[in-house]
This record gives sequence, C-alpha cells and structure tokens, in this order.
Amino acid sequence: MQAQREAELEVFADYHQFYVWDGGVDPQAPEVWSEEDVTNRAKVAEHVFVVCPLRNMNVPVRVTLLSAEPAQDLARYDHAVQGSLALPTGQLQVHECTGGVVLTWKVEPGTYRVLALFAGLGSLSPDGLDGQDTYHVILWPGAAVPLKVLKQWSEEQ
Repeated sequence: MQAQREAELEVFADYHQFYVWDGGVDPQAPEVWSEEDVTNRAKVAEHVFVVCPLRNMNVPVRVTLLSAEPAQDLARYDHAVQGSLALPTGQLQVHECTGGVVLTWKVEPGTYRVLALFAGLGSLSPDGLDGQDTYHVILWPGAAVPLKVLKQWSEEQ
C-alpha cells in the first residue's frame, strides 16, 4: 500500500517516550503509568498516543500516513502495539516528551488507528545508550479500538 505521507525523524525520547497527538487541542501527556503501560511500551490518553522507545536518547522514527489499514507482517519487528488516536482538528503532531514538535501534518479530522512497530531492540549496548533500534508509527483512518499488544518483546529475549 502506498503511503500518503511519510517522514523520517530523529526524536529525543526523554523519559523513554514521545507523543503522537492532535496539536490543535493542546493535549496533555499522561502522567500516571501502570506496570501494564510500561510492559506495553505504549499508552493512550485523550488525543494522545504515547510510544515508549527502549532508549532514553535520540531514536530514529518513521511516520507513515496511509489511506487504509496495512497488511500486518510482524515477523521483522520485536514489538508491535495498536490503538487509536482522535484527531478532531486534524493537526497531527509528533512531539518530544521534554522537547517540542518535530513533525506537524494537516490531516483529515477524525479517528485514526495507530500501529507502533519496534525493531532492533536486542541491539542495545549494556548501558542502553547505543543501539540499532528503530520505531515506525503507521496511521490510517479507522474506528476506535482499545490499545492492544500484537507482539510482545521482553528484555530477557
């Protein structure tokens, strides 16, 4: 399936997180986290989808906007999470936790499905500062669904 838009970013994942959200509603990042949220490596709040990279550093992130749900071949990924994001103003942003906006796209207002894919998680150095980990966030219009881990990664692998 051909991407409507795609961007390659470097995102500072301070506190092991970055946000995909609707910048037009001044969303608030979630502050309360459960053990399940940490294990999921993602969290959903109102108008916010939080992705939790393994490194607390700059990480490569690819963002892809599609017109329909993609085929899901998860074999090359270590971890995969799917959920939903409401974008009532259509101002899709990728935002760093303690930094600022690194991407803004104007999209059709509505509800989007979000698939967050994590690869290279086993490549991190013992101190967790270096690695070949990558993160891919795919969005497409779709009905709201609860957050679901499609493929779970654990550090014991």
